[in-house]
Amino acid sequence: MRLLRNKALWIALVCAAPLVLGTAAYLLGWSPGAPSNYGELLPPRAVTAAPLSELRGKWVLVAFDAAACDASCERKLYVMRQVRRAQGKDMDRIERLWVLTDSGKPRADALAASEGTRISRNENFGFPGNATDYIYLVDPLGNLMMRFPRDPDPSKLIKDLQRLLKYSRFG
Repeated sequence: MRLLRNKALWIALVCAAPLVLGTAAYLLGWSPGAPSNYGELLPPRAVTAAPLSELRGKWVLVAFDAAACDASCERKLYVMRQVRRAQGKDMDRIERLWVLTDSGKPRADALAASEGTRISRNENFGFPGNATDYIYLVDPLGNLMMRFPRDPDPSKLIKDLQRLLKYSRFG
C-alpha cells in the first residue's frame, strides 16, 4: 500500500511540475528570448507602383537614395548585391531595385558597382519611415513585409533571406 501511495505522489508531482515551473517563470519575468529575425517585420501592405508590379514573383530588395549616391548609398547597394549573390542557387529568386529620390543621373562608377540593380525614379510607394534610412523587402506577391537598417549586418541579412527563401513556396 505504501509503495502505491509513493507512486501516486510521484505521478502527481511530475504532472504538476510544468504548471508550477511555468507559473514561477512567468511571475519572475523570464522571457523565452528575442525574435530570431534581424529585419523589422512590417504589417503587410500591397505595393502596386510600376517597377514593383513588374517584379512580381520575385523577392525584391528596395533602396531609396539620391542619384549622387554618397558613401552610405554605395554601401547599401553593395550589401544588396552581395546578399543576393550569397544566396547561391536561390539568387535568381531575388531582384534589387534602386529608387532615385531626385531627378539627377547616377554616376557611371555607381552604376558599375550596382551592376544588375534595376533603377527607377521616385514613385509614391508610401513606405513607412524615412525611406533612405532603410533597405526594404517586398515579397513575391507584391507585399511590403520587412525592412533592414541603412547600414545592415550582411551576415544577419543573409540569414533572414535564406530562411525566407527556404520556407517560401513563392518566388
